[in-house]
Amino acid sequence: MKIIKRNGSEVTFDVQKIVAAISKANAVVEQDHQLTREQIDRIARKVEDACATCGHTVSVEEVQDMVEDHIMASCAYEVARHYITYRYMQNLKRTRNTTDDQILTLIECNNEEVKQENSNKNPTVNSVQRDYMAGEVSKDLTRRMLLPADVVKAHDEGLIHFHDADYFAQHMHNCCLVNLEDMLQNGTVISGTLIERPHSFSTACNIATQIIAQVASSQYGGQSISLTHLAPFVDVSRQKIRRDVITEMQELGVDPDFPKIAEIVERRLREEIRRGVQTIQYQVVTLMTTNGQAPFVTVFMYLNEARSEREKLDLSMIIEETLRQRFEGVKNEAGVWITPAFPKLIYVLEEDNVREGTPYFYLTQLAAKCTAKRMVPDYISEKKMLEYKINANGDGDCYTCMGCRSFLTPDRSGNGFNNVANLKNYDGKPKYYGRFNQGVVTINLPDVALSSGGNMEKFWKIFDERLDLCYKALMCRHKRLEGTLSDAAPILWQFGALARLKKGEKIDKLLHGGYSTISLGYAGLYECVKYMTGKSHTDPEATDFALSVMQHMNDRCAEWKAEQDVDFSLYGTPLESTTYKFAKALQRRFGIIEGITNKGYITNSYHVHVTEEIDAFTKLAFESQFQRLSPGGAISYVEVPDMQDNLEAVISVLQFIYDNIMYAELNTKSDYCQVCGYDGEIQIVEDDGKLVWECPNCGNRDQNTLNVARRTCGYIGTQFWNQGRTEEIKDRVMHL
Repeated sequence: MKIIKRNGSEVTFDVQKIVAAISKANAVVEQDHQLTREQIDRIARKVEDACATCGHTVSVEEVQDMVEDHIMASCAYEVARHYITYRYMQNLKRTRNTTDDQILTLIECNNEEVKQENSNKNPTVNSVQRDYMAGEVSKDLTRRMLLPADVVKAHDEGLIHFHDADYFAQHMHNCCLVNLEDMLQNGTVISGTLIERPHSFSTACNIATQIIAQVASSQYGGQSISLTHLAPFVDVSRQKIRRDVITEMQELGVDPDFPKIAEIVERRLREEIRRGVQTIQYQVVTLMTTNGQAPFVTVFMYLNEARSEREKLDLSMIIEETLRQRFEGVKNEAGVWITPAFPKLIYVLEEDNVREGTPYFYLTQLAAKCTAKRMVPDYISEKKMLEYKINANGDGDCYTCMGCRSFLTPDRSGNGFNNVANLKNYDGKPKYYGRFNQGVVTINLPDVALSSGGNMEKFWKIFDERLDLCYKALMCRHKRLEGTLSDAAPILWQFGALARLKKGEKIDKLLHGGYSTISLGYAGLYECVKYMTGKSHTDPEATDFALSVMQHMNDRCAEWKAEQDVDFSLYGTPLESTTYKFAKALQRRFGIIEGITNKGYITNSYHVHVTEEIDAFTKLAFESQFQRLSPGGAISYVEVPDMQDNLEAVISVLQFIYDNIMYAELNTKSDYCQVCGYDGEIQIVEDDGKLVWECPNCGNRDQNTLNVARRTCGYIGTQFWNQGRTEEIKDRVMHL
């Protein structure tokens, strides 16, 4: 059995250290108040047993909390007092060098928590270590000087989570929709070099990847681009190829045969599209940004975004090639085709592609085939999104999320915010590309419920107090961005990705009026409702309470928006490392409560609990009502077995998504063992109290020779996960 030390390193659990610690406290009290040796041994054994059945690798702090509880339960109050005092004094000593210890364990790859903090970062690589080291310094500065003490305390106790504190010291925002159209059509500047409008599709794709890399290094969240912005360059290449073919025929003395010319042009054009899409695919997965990982980029595929039928046909060719290449995958170091994490793909289900007989149904069939093998694309229903996202003109808009799931609010100006960003492609229409999110703070809903003791009146009072704290923390994020000069990230603020401001101009006008959003995240609605009502939120007797919790958070966001003229929006947080952090905090504060705190994770956003037996269609229909109340971001999923031989069932799910829910995905498995060549599902097994990944064919447990891809929380992870998330993945039941 393992234990995680305060500096994040993992060591073997040693029960004698517990005996020694209790004995030291015991030795300094009067004999009449001392514990016997048998009592000390009994306490140590109880703690050991509790750690063994905890379901995750425990931390030193958790163990010490257990020791305190058991000493108190033995009525040895004097011993407990000395034990607590000793802990306090040791903690004071540690505050002087915590950051140094964290950095040293990072360099030596001994920090187990950081090693599994991000499922798409490899912590053994120098660039990742450099980012984490800088992050530790930034977090230390943020905690000591930049955030109010009550926000830091609430974050440490797990009442809220102040996301991405390692980037807060810098004037950086979260995620965005890149205005690739403006940059490609009107030119941009990258690293001081003027990039003019490209003269071919392949060049446009190459420039797009350079823009992606630059944007990723200038912010800390995800970004999205639309293939529609590349579609006009297909015809640019078509015309260029046509001229070249005619010239070649003339040079050969051959009379131009126009049907033959068209055939040759389309064949060469298809090859250029293949090369261009391949450039995006391979550059994204091989680029390493300044934060030590491939760019977190989403590629949006929306046919009705095209401006003409010709452009729509050209866009369909790009989408088809993108899906074909993702279905194929990428080769790992052993030359085996595997599932890459990025780019994330989103495919829009529309009237002309969702059913048999519609013009572009063949693309949906290809998307279904790709999903069954590679877990992407994810799906947006144009039908439902046009219902949900209503702009100031009363019209529905369909657009992509920013990276994983963070959605912009509808354009409340109705005219593209009067071109506040000074973009060259301003047309007076509602605007989404070029907008961004300022940051996220997440509330721990189960903690609100547990703190109330089940008293409904107390629940709403505590709820509002915690929301006030989230508001305070979110305003810290907003104020940190105010006054930022466009010079801080020229690619974003000066050269078209988000705006074309002047050098030295402040970005403040982009922070107000709805141009950007700021997100109130939430987690653990299931556990919150279960504790307060005794039932899952899927139970009709508990659903109304769950919806009222969601509505209350929306109401508070509306209050803050009216007060600040900033678009606060409710966001279903994609918990990765935080799911484990919140779960441990709940166990520390309230102990183990069956069905509430007995797991190493809490449930993502409004989702049905991963262990709950429910079919795919019922789950999607149920969650759709919560997705509508999570306008700042949400995604639902269904867990499915290998569906490659049952694509009709996949199509049925997609058609159900189109009619019932705005944004959803199918989770399947995509693994490979480099030792024996097994390409089925890599299993999660328990070993000495720790969950590990194991090839069921050869028993290989070396993560360096296992390629595992799993949906983490809206995006695919390939670098493994912390113990809490691993437990959650292990517990997932099938919905189909």
